[in-house]
Amino acid sequence: MRVSRGPATRARRKKIMKMASGYRNARGRTFRHAKETVTNALKGNYKDRKLRQRDFRSLWIVRINAAVRALGFTYGRFIQGLAAAGVELNRKMLAEIAVSDPAAFGKLVELARSKVEFKGAA
Repeated sequence: MRVSRGPATRARRKKIMKMASGYRNARGRTFRHAKETVTNALKGNYKDRKLRQRDFRSLWIVRINAAVRALGFTYGRFIQGLAAAGVELNRKMLAEIAVSDPAAFGKLVELARSKVEFKGAA
């Protein structure tokens, strides 16, 4: 007895067509064009999730750097000092502290400064 593959094919195509439901013209109506468009869209989604993570990390670094420089220190030395002090706060949390609680951030900077020999502006 041969296997009927109709239901599986229909389900696969239905899934793709549902993903392409908002597209215009043939991209939303014909399977061949919808499949190409959905595949490219999914590739873009994956890539942009990675880019978003990268963008947020750079934003946090800019915020931390601005707050640290206002207190007369540099970002690199600050991170080095925190590592030497054993502080395991990530950059997201450091940026949030820098914005919302400057007094606590000042204490972190002093802690980092005590762990790193700082030669001033070179």
